[in-house]
Amino acid sequence: MTPDTIDLKKEIALLIGLATLWGASYTFIKIGVETIPPVTLIATRTLIAGLLLLAVLRVRGLFLPRDMATWGRFLFQACLNSAIPFTLIAWAEKTVDAGLAAILNSTTPIFAFLLTALLTRHEPVTGRKLFGVIAGIAGICLVVGFEAFDGAGEALPAQLAIVAATICYAGAAIYGRGFKTLDPMMPAAGSLICGAVILIPLSLAIDRPWTLSPSASSLLALLCLSVFSTALAFVIYFRLVHTLGSVGTTAQAYIRVPIGVAIGVVFLGESTSSTALAGLACVITGVAAMTIPARKPALST
Repeated sequence: MTPDTIDLKKEIALLIGLATLWGASYTFIKIGVETIPPVTLIATRTLIAGLLLLAVLRVRGLFLPRDMATWGRFLFQACLNSAIPFTLIAWAEKTVDAGLAAILNSTTPIFAFLLTALLTRHEPVTGRKLFGVIAGIAGICLVVGFEAFDGAGEALPAQLAIVAATICYAGAAIYGRGFKTLDPMMPAAGSLICGAVILIPLSLAIDRPWTLSPSASSLLALLCLSVFSTALAFVIYFRLVHTLGSVGTTAQAYIRVPIGVAIGVVFLGESTSSTALAGLACVITGVAAMTIPARKPALST
């Protein structure tokens, strides 16, 4: 699409829809892990979503590559972008509120910048980005540092697991730059299928899913998580990358946080402490500073 053919109102509506789908994922996970173990929940999520994306690719007349080198890269991307972080978040949400998970998991752009500055150095270090890093880390400290005292720090390992998942996402964003020659939906589908291949044997060995008795609400949450917050969200995401561009699409990162917190409050009855709200404000400020492009100075005539 060209800028002249884009219906901006429609694209913004899709952007808000994407933020809502990803913001709701934390509530879906919270309900899912009530009666479905984390590994089995995520194994099923990746399998369903991966198969749905394969179907979308087939409708578009596209086929995944068959060479082993590309599938090896899909496998590594799966570890960074689905198998490990999805499972860490699901395990963490057995004890951590969905809203807090949304706040902590929204700092991916900050960790991506830190990893870039330390390893690849393909982006310049600016004062604005440094401000975003400081604000984001301050937000994490407010959420983790004070909330950790609740229950004598019982939630701290789970909160740190979410931060570890966020670092995985940051690494996946950097590693994903190597898939530029492929249609963007291909590494998404390929990595989700690889994630399922990793997790299904673990689910069979650890959880013995045939012995489980999941509730109807957990099954419905799993279905919504797989179909809407994963497969459909990826379809919308890659459409927006083509219409709004990668920078414009990142706006969902700071829209997603208050939506994720609000969904947890409304549907799960969660409460958010004043320090967590202060952390939320810092995180949104930091992520916005990292993702909103700076205005270019007007050229003098």
